Amino acid sequence: MDLLSALSLGELALSFSRVPLFPVFDLSYFIVSIIYLKYEPGSVELARRHPVASWLCAMLHCFGSYILADLLLGEPIIDYFSNSSSILLASAVWYLIFFCPLDLFYTCVCFLPVKLIFVAMKEVVRVRKIAVGIHHAHHHYHHGWFVMIATGWVKGSGVALLSNLEQLLRGVWKPETNEILHMSFPTKASLYGAILFTLQQTRWLPVSKASLIFIFTMFMVSCKVFLTATHSHSSPFDVLEGYICPVLFGAAWGGDHHHDNHGAPHGSGLGTQHSGLPAKAREELSEGSRKKKTKKAD
Repeated sequence: MDLLSALSLGELALSFSRVPLFPVFDLSYFIVSIIYLKYEPGSVELARRHPVASWLCAMLHCFGSYILADLLLGEPIIDYFSNSSSILLASAVWYLIFFCPLDLFYTCVCFLPVKLIFVAMKEVVRVRKIAVGIHHAHHHYHHGWFVMIATGWVKGSGVALLSNLEQLLRGVWKPETNEILHMSFPTKASLYGAILFTLQQTRWLPVSKASLIFIFTMFMVSCKVFLTATHSHSSPFDVLEGYICPVLFGAAWGGDHHHDNHGAPHGSGLGTQHSGLPAKAREELSEGSRKKKTKKAD
């Protein structure tokens, strides 16, 4: 039996799933996405010197998930840009956040109580995009579970997965910040949500789509609002992963990574990293390092 139906919340879930996203929820999505763009170092200077590049970065933040999903499904990646209303709305938000006199608009939307409302509304859009993406993929690949999961995942976190491309548009190259290597909470949650919605779409999860949208949206809103209010970058999944990953993969989740980067003395990093190399190779590497330091000193 459907849990929400048993609690007499089935009608609420159905009504919630039918709430239109444009323009109010989409506006909130654009505001939060472009605020995060402005947080990036050098983004304000980029907007002043290269406004076209800044605008393209803003469009990737707002529509990157649609572009990546279309790319996966073999559809025109520029197709979503035919939606002129959304493009104009996102462009207006970009202009106000970067060029409004005295930064009035940016100051207002970053006021914490207001920002929390926008963050909550953005998560409503995220969950709806995951559900729509999986439904779309199911239409093309009826038995393609992995295609459905991948499409729903990029629909929910495509902006983060395209972060390196967005950095290139800003003239920055940081491959070590790849989202696959360092998944944030929205990326992980979008992946888990895509799995749940795929199970529901293929009728392996006995719950209606409206109910699943309602439950998962409440989870995402609660977690993201809490993390934003507390300025935390942790993930609610960290505790569970800390127990499961050592069992499945035989190592502490992220423990070695942090130990290698922050636990060792500054002088021991080279020896630890290359301790497995032959002695001659280590000597050559040390010699090369000394030459580089000498050149820098000169």
